Amino acid sequence: MRKDEVLDPSPRDDERELDEQIRPHRLDDFPGQDPIKERLRISIEAVKARGEPLDHILMCGPPGLGKTTLARILAHEMGVDIKSTAGPVVERQADLSAILTSLEEFDILFIDEIHRLNHAVEETLYSAMEDFEVDIMLGKGPTARSLKIGLKPFTLIGATTRAGLLTPPLRARFGDMCRFDFYSPEELKIIVKRSARILATPVDDGGAYEIARRSRGTARIANRLLRRVREYAEVKADGAITREIADAALRLHRIDEIGLDDMDKTIIATIIDKFSGGPVGVNSLAVAIGEEPQTIEEVHEPYLIQLGFIKRTSQGRVALPAAYQHFGLTAPEGPQGALF
Repeated sequence: MRKDEVLDPSPRDDERELDEQIRPHRLDDFPGQDPIKERLRISIEAVKARGEPLDHILMCGPPGLGKTTLARILAHEMGVDIKSTAGPVVERQADLSAILTSLEEFDILFIDEIHRLNHAVEETLYSAMEDFEVDIMLGKGPTARSLKIGLKPFTLIGATTRAGLLTPPLRARFGDMCRFDFYSPEELKIIVKRSARILATPVDDGGAYEIARRSRGTARIANRLLRRVREYAEVKADGAITREIADAALRLHRIDEIGLDDMDKTIIATIIDKFSGGPVGVNSLAVAIGEEPQTIEEVHEPYLIQLGFIKRTSQGRVALPAAYQHFGLTAPEGPQGALF
Protein backbone atom coordinates (compact mmCIF):
# COMPACT_ATOMS: atom_id res chain seq x y z
CA MET A 1 0.00 0.00 0.00
CA ARG A 2 1.35 3.42 -0.92
CA LYS A 3 1.89 5.51 2.21
CA ASP A 4 1.84 8.81 0.34
CA GLU A 5 -1.89 8.57 -0.29
CA VAL A 6 -3.55 11.70 1.09
CA LEU A 7 -6.82 9.80 1.45
CA ASP A 8 -5.33 6.63 2.91
CA PRO A 9 -7.00 6.28 6.35
CA SER A 10 -4.07 4.31 7.80
CA PRO A 11 -1.88 6.06 10.41
CA ARG A 12 1.56 7.37 9.46
CA ASP A 13 4.66 7.62 11.59
CA ASP A 14 5.35 11.20 10.48
CA GLU A 15 1.95 12.33 11.75
CA ARG A 16 2.13 10.90 15.26
CA GLU A 17 3.39 14.08 16.93
CA LEU A 18 0.63 16.23 15.45
CA ASP A 19 -1.95 13.53 16.15
CA GLU A 20 -0.97 13.57 19.82
CA GLN A 21 -1.34 17.33 19.86
CA ILE A 22 -4.92 17.33 18.60
CA ARG A 23 -6.14 14.08 20.16
CA PRO A 24 -9.03 14.66 22.63
CA HIS A 25 -8.68 13.39 26.19
CA ARG A 26 -12.28 13.45 27.43
CA LEU A 27 -15.52 11.92 26.17
CA ASP A 28 -17.09 15.36 25.99
CA ASP A 29 -14.39 16.47 23.53
CA PHE A 30 -14.81 13.44 21.26
CA PRO A 31 -17.23 14.39 18.46
CA GLY A 32 -19.54 11.82 16.89
CA GLN A 33 -20.09 8.13 17.71
CA ASP A 34 -22.81 9.23 20.14
CA PRO A 35 -24.40 5.79 20.81
CA ILE A 36 -20.99 4.37 21.72
CA LYS A 37 -20.09 7.32 23.94
CA GLU A 38 -23.38 7.25 25.84
CA ARG A 39 -23.07 3.52 26.52
CA LEU A 40 -19.48 3.87 27.70
CA ARG A 41 -20.29 6.91 29.84
CA ILE A 42 -22.89 4.87 31.72
CA SER A 43 -20.47 1.93 32.10
CA ILE A 44 -17.77 4.19 33.53
CA GLU A 45 -20.08 5.66 36.15
CA ALA A 46 -21.40 2.22 37.10
CA VAL A 47 -18.04 0.48 37.53
CA LYS A 48 -16.58 3.43 39.41
CA ALA A 49 -19.44 3.21 41.87
CA ARG A 50 -18.91 -0.54 42.29
CA GLY A 51 -15.12 -0.33 42.39
CA GLU A 52 -14.65 -2.66 39.42
CA PRO A 53 -12.77 -2.51 36.11
CA LEU A 54 -14.54 -1.82 32.86
CA ASP A 55 -15.73 -4.88 31.00
CA HIS A 56 -13.56 -6.03 28.10
CA ILE A 57 -14.39 -4.03 24.98
CA LEU A 58 -14.02 -4.87 21.29
CA MET A 59 -13.86 -1.82 19.00
CA CYS A 60 -14.38 -2.55 15.33
CA GLY A 61 -14.72 -0.45 12.21
CA PRO A 62 -12.71 1.08 9.38
CA PRO A 63 -9.36 2.76 10.16
CA GLY A 64 -9.19 6.42 11.11
CA LEU A 65 -12.45 6.65 13.06
CA GLY A 66 -10.97 7.06 16.54
CA LYS A 67 -10.71 3.60 18.11
CA THR A 68 -7.27 4.25 19.60
CA THR A 69 -8.28 7.73 20.72
CA LEU A 70 -11.40 6.45 22.47
CA ALA A 71 -9.40 3.74 24.26
CA ARG A 72 -7.08 6.42 25.65
CA ILE A 73 -10.05 8.54 26.65
CA LEU A 74 -11.50 5.61 28.61
CA ALA A 75 -8.23 5.27 30.53
CA HIS A 76 -8.29 9.01 31.28
CA GLU A 77 -11.93 8.91 32.41
CA MET A 78 -11.24 5.88 34.63
CA GLY A 79 -8.09 7.48 36.06
CA VAL A 80 -5.92 4.49 35.14
CA ASP A 81 -2.92 3.79 32.93
CA ILE A 82 -3.14 2.33 29.44
CA LYS A 83 -0.57 0.07 27.83
CA SER A 84 -0.74 -0.23 24.05
CA THR A 85 0.52 -2.89 21.69
CA ALA A 86 -0.54 -4.49 18.41
CA GLY A 87 -1.41 -8.02 17.36
CA PRO A 88 1.56 -8.52 15.02
CA VAL A 89 4.00 -7.25 17.68
CA VAL A 90 3.04 -9.83 20.33
CA GLU A 91 4.71 -12.88 18.81
CA ARG A 92 5.13 -15.16 21.85
CA GLN A 93 3.08 -16.14 24.88
CA ALA A 94 5.91 -14.86 27.07
CA ASP A 95 5.61 -11.40 25.51
CA LEU A 96 1.93 -11.20 26.38
CA SER A 97 2.46 -12.63 29.87
CA ALA A 98 5.08 -9.97 30.60
CA ILE A 99 2.62 -7.23 29.60
CA LEU A 100 -0.25 -8.72 31.59
CA THR A 101 1.75 -9.17 34.80
CA SER A 102 2.91 -5.53 34.64
CA LEU A 103 -0.65 -4.16 34.70
CA GLU A 104 -1.87 -2.44 37.86
CA GLU A 105 -5.42 -2.75 39.17
CA PHE A 106 -8.08 -1.63 36.64
CA ASP A 107 -5.43 -0.68 34.05
CA ILE A 108 -6.33 -0.93 30.37
CA LEU A 109 -4.47 -3.10 27.87
CA PHE A 110 -5.11 -1.88 24.32
CA ILE A 111 -4.33 -4.32 21.49
CA ASP A 112 -4.63 -2.84 18.02
CA GLU A 113 -5.18 -5.19 15.08
CA ILE A 114 -6.18 -7.85 17.57
CA HIS A 115 -7.34 -10.11 14.75
CA ARG A 116 -3.67 -10.63 13.86
CA LEU A 117 -2.71 -12.30 17.14
CA ASN A 118 -1.29 -15.77 16.56
CA HIS A 119 -3.26 -18.71 17.93
CA ALA A 120 -0.94 -19.55 20.83
CA VAL A 121 -0.89 -15.97 22.10
CA GLU A 122 -4.65 -15.70 21.74
CA GLU A 123 -5.18 -18.77 23.92
CA THR A 124 -3.15 -17.10 26.67
CA LEU A 125 -5.71 -14.30 26.68
CA TYR A 126 -8.64 -16.61 27.44
CA SER A 127 -7.82 -17.28 31.10
CA ALA A 128 -6.47 -13.76 31.53
CA MET A 129 -9.76 -12.22 30.40
CA GLU A 130 -12.04 -14.63 32.26
CA ASP A 131 -10.20 -15.51 35.46
CA PHE A 132 -7.47 -12.84 35.67
CA GLU A 133 -4.73 -15.42 35.70
CA VAL A 134 -2.09 -16.55 33.22
CA ASP A 135 -0.21 -19.82 32.75
CA ILE A 136 3.57 -19.60 32.51
CA MET A 137 5.62 -22.59 31.40
CA LEU A 138 8.73 -23.29 33.47
CA GLY A 139 11.45 -25.37 31.90
CA LYS A 140 11.41 -27.35 28.69
CA GLY A 141 10.78 -30.89 27.58
CA PRO A 142 9.57 -33.64 29.97
CA THR A 143 10.40 -31.59 33.05
CA ALA A 144 8.39 -28.56 31.97
CA ARG A 145 5.58 -27.53 34.26
CA SER A 146 2.85 -24.93 34.20
CA LEU A 147 2.60 -22.22 36.85
CA LYS A 148 -0.55 -20.14 37.27
CA ILE A 149 0.05 -16.50 38.14
CA GLY A 150 -2.76 -14.28 39.33
CA LEU A 151 -3.32 -10.95 37.59
CA LYS A 152 -4.77 -7.74 38.91
CA PRO A 153 -8.23 -7.01 37.46
CA PHE A 154 -7.79 -5.20 34.15
CA THR A 155 -9.69 -4.25 31.01
CA LEU A 156 -8.73 -5.49 27.57
CA ILE A 157 -9.70 -3.23 24.69
CA GLY A 158 -9.20 -4.83 21.31
CA ALA A 159 -9.39 -2.84 18.09
CA THR A 160 -9.88 -4.37 14.67
CA THR A 161 -10.76 -3.30 11.15
CA ARG A 162 -11.75 -6.88 10.32
CA ALA A 163 -13.98 -8.26 13.05
CA GLY A 164 -14.89 -11.25 10.91
CA LEU A 165 -11.34 -12.60 11.29
CA LEU A 166 -11.62 -12.88 15.08
CA THR A 167 -12.09 -16.41 16.33
CA PRO A 168 -15.47 -17.07 18.04
CA PRO A 169 -13.84 -17.97 21.42
CA LEU A 170 -12.02 -14.64 21.57
CA ARG A 171 -14.99 -12.61 20.37
CA ALA A 172 -17.22 -14.26 22.99
CA ARG A 173 -15.00 -13.07 25.83
CA PHE A 174 -15.64 -9.39 25.15
CA GLY A 175 -18.49 -7.98 27.20
CA ASP A 176 -19.15 -5.02 24.91
CA MET A 177 -18.73 -4.54 21.17
CA CYS A 178 -18.47 -0.98 19.82
CA ARG A 179 -19.02 -0.66 16.08
CA PHE A 180 -17.71 2.66 14.75
CA ASP A 181 -19.62 4.38 11.96
CA PHE A 182 -18.34 6.84 9.38
CA TYR A 183 -18.79 10.47 10.44
CA SER A 184 -21.28 12.86 8.88
CA PRO A 185 -19.96 16.08 7.29
CA GLU A 186 -21.44 18.03 10.22
CA GLU A 187 -19.53 15.89 12.76
CA LEU A 188 -16.32 16.21 10.74
CA LYS A 189 -16.81 19.96 10.62
CA ILE A 190 -16.71 20.00 14.43
CA ILE A 191 -13.54 17.90 14.36
CA VAL A 192 -11.90 20.22 11.81
CA LYS A 193 -12.75 23.37 13.80
CA ARG A 194 -11.49 21.84 17.04
CA SER A 195 -8.20 20.74 15.43
CA ALA A 196 -7.76 24.11 13.73
CA ARG A 197 -8.22 25.86 17.08
CA ILE A 198 -5.51 23.70 18.67
CA LEU A 199 -3.21 24.37 15.70
CA ALA A 200 -3.92 28.12 15.94
CA THR A 201 -5.25 28.15 12.37
CA PRO A 202 -8.19 30.50 11.63
CA VAL A 203 -10.97 28.67 9.78
CA ASP A 204 -14.53 29.80 9.11
CA ASP A 205 -17.60 27.58 8.87
CA GLY A 206 -17.43 27.42 5.09
CA GLY A 207 -13.78 26.36 5.08
CA ALA A 208 -14.32 23.74 7.80
CA TYR A 209 -17.31 22.27 5.98
CA GLU A 210 -15.46 22.18 2.65
CA ILE A 211 -12.73 20.07 4.27
CA ALA A 212 -15.26 17.94 6.13
CA ARG A 213 -17.35 16.95 3.15
CA ARG A 214 -14.27 15.77 1.24
CA SER A 215 -12.89 13.69 4.12
CA ARG A 216 -14.65 10.43 3.24
CA GLY A 217 -16.39 10.23 6.61
CA THR A 218 -13.05 9.67 8.37
CA ALA A 219 -11.64 11.80 11.19
CA ARG A 220 -8.00 11.00 10.43
CA ILE A 221 -8.43 12.10 6.81
CA ALA A 222 -10.18 15.30 7.93
CA ASN A 223 -7.22 16.23 10.13
CA ARG A 224 -4.77 15.35 7.37
CA LEU A 225 -6.62 17.51 4.83
CA LEU A 226 -6.74 20.35 7.35
CA ARG A 227 -2.95 20.30 7.52
CA ARG A 228 -2.68 20.33 3.73
CA VAL A 229 -5.11 23.23 3.45
CA ARG A 230 -3.31 25.09 6.26
CA GLU A 231 -0.06 24.90 4.29
CA TYR A 232 -1.80 26.25 1.19
CA ALA A 233 -3.42 29.08 3.16
CA GLU A 234 -0.09 30.09 4.71
CA VAL A 235 1.62 30.30 1.31
CA LYS A 236 -1.16 31.49 -1.00
CA ALA A 237 -3.28 33.59 1.38
CA ASP A 238 -3.09 35.21 4.80
CA GLY A 239 -3.19 31.90 6.70
CA ALA A 240 -6.96 31.91 7.24
CA ILE A 241 -8.99 29.06 5.76
CA THR A 242 -12.16 30.05 3.92
CA ARG A 243 -14.37 27.95 1.65
CA GLU A 244 -12.58 29.32 -1.41
CA ILE A 245 -9.12 28.61 0.02
CA ALA A 246 -10.11 25.09 1.08
CA ASP A 247 -11.62 24.37 -2.33
CA ALA A 248 -8.51 25.60 -4.16
CA ALA A 249 -6.15 23.64 -1.90
CA LEU A 250 -8.06 20.39 -2.21
CA ARG A 251 -8.40 20.72 -5.96
CA LEU A 252 -4.64 21.14 -6.08
CA HIS A 253 -4.45 17.73 -4.39
CA ARG A 254 -6.91 16.40 -7.00
CA ILE A 255 -9.69 15.78 -4.46
CA ASP A 256 -13.12 16.65 -5.83
CA GLU A 257 -16.21 17.99 -4.08
CA ILE A 258 -17.33 14.60 -2.73
CA GLY A 259 -13.87 13.37 -1.73
CA LEU A 260 -12.89 11.36 -4.81
CA ASP A 261 -9.29 11.41 -5.96
CA ASP A 262 -7.86 10.45 -9.35
CA MET A 263 -7.51 6.77 -8.44
CA ASP A 264 -11.14 6.57 -7.30
CA LYS A 265 -12.21 7.99 -10.65
CA THR A 266 -9.88 5.63 -12.51
CA ILE A 267 -11.40 2.64 -10.72
CA ILE A 268 -14.93 3.69 -11.65
CA ALA A 269 -13.99 4.56 -15.24
CA THR A 270 -12.19 1.25 -15.70
CA ILE A 271 -15.12 -0.80 -14.41
CA ILE A 272 -17.51 1.09 -16.70
CA ASP A 273 -15.38 1.44 -19.84
CA LYS A 274 -13.13 -1.63 -19.90
CA PHE A 275 -15.39 -4.13 -18.17
CA SER A 276 -18.82 -2.88 -19.31
CA GLY A 277 -19.83 -1.97 -15.77
CA GLY A 278 -18.72 -5.29 -14.27
CA PRO A 279 -18.61 -7.68 -12.65
CA VAL A 280 -14.81 -7.67 -12.55
CA GLY A 281 -12.53 -9.36 -10.04
CA VAL A 282 -10.26 -7.19 -7.90
CA ASN A 283 -7.11 -8.79 -9.31
CA SER A 284 -8.15 -8.08 -12.89
CA LEU A 285 -9.10 -4.54 -11.90
CA ALA A 286 -5.73 -4.06 -10.17
CA VAL A 287 -3.84 -5.16 -13.28
CA ALA A 288 -5.94 -2.87 -15.48
CA ILE A 289 -5.21 0.26 -13.43
CA GLY A 290 -1.70 -0.58 -12.20
CA GLU A 291 -2.55 -0.59 -8.50
CA GLU A 292 -2.19 -3.15 -5.71
CA PRO A 293 -5.35 -5.19 -4.92
CA GLN A 294 -4.88 -4.47 -1.19
CA THR A 295 -4.86 -0.72 -1.82
CA ILE A 296 -8.06 -0.97 -3.86
CA GLU A 297 -9.77 -3.01 -1.15
CA GLU A 298 -8.62 -1.01 1.89
CA VAL A 299 -8.23 2.58 0.65
CA HIS A 300 -10.63 3.12 -2.24
CA GLU A 301 -13.43 0.56 -2.17
CA PRO A 302 -14.88 1.29 1.29
CA TYR A 303 -15.72 4.87 0.35
CA LEU A 304 -16.96 3.98 -3.14
CA ILE A 305 -19.24 1.37 -1.58
CA GLN A 306 -20.39 3.89 1.04
CA LEU A 307 -21.32 6.31 -1.75
CA GLY A 308 -23.25 3.59 -3.54
CA PHE A 309 -20.96 3.80 -6.59
CA ILE A 310 -19.91 0.14 -6.64
CA LYS A 311 -20.82 -3.09 -4.92
CA ARG A 312 -18.97 -6.30 -4.28
CA THR A 313 -20.60 -9.45 -5.62
CA SER A 314 -19.60 -13.09 -5.68
CA GLN A 315 -18.28 -12.59 -9.22
CA GLY A 316 -16.58 -9.24 -8.78
CA ARG A 317 -17.12 -5.48 -8.57
CA VAL A 318 -20.10 -3.87 -10.29
CA ALA A 319 -20.65 -0.16 -11.03
CA LEU A 320 -24.01 1.11 -9.77
CA PRO A 321 -26.30 3.77 -11.30
CA ALA A 322 -25.06 6.45 -8.87
CA ALA A 323 -21.57 6.14 -10.37
CA TYR A 324 -22.88 6.60 -13.90
CA GLN A 325 -24.93 9.59 -12.78
CA HIS A 326 -21.97 11.26 -11.02
CA PHE A 327 -19.87 11.08 -14.18
CA GLY A 328 -22.70 12.16 -16.48
CA LEU A 329 -23.19 8.74 -18.06
CA THR A 330 -26.28 6.69 -18.74
CA ALA A 331 -26.47 3.44 -16.82
CA PRO A 332 -27.28 0.34 -18.89
CA GLU A 333 -30.80 -0.98 -18.66
CA GLY A 334 -31.37 -3.80 -16.23
CA PRO A 335 -29.67 -3.99 -12.83
CA GLN A 336 -26.12 -5.28 -13.17
CA GLY A 337 -25.31 -7.79 -10.51
CA ALA A 338 -28.98 -8.78 -10.17
CA LEU A 339 -27.96 -12.41 -10.58
CA PHE A 340 -25.62 -12.32 -7.61
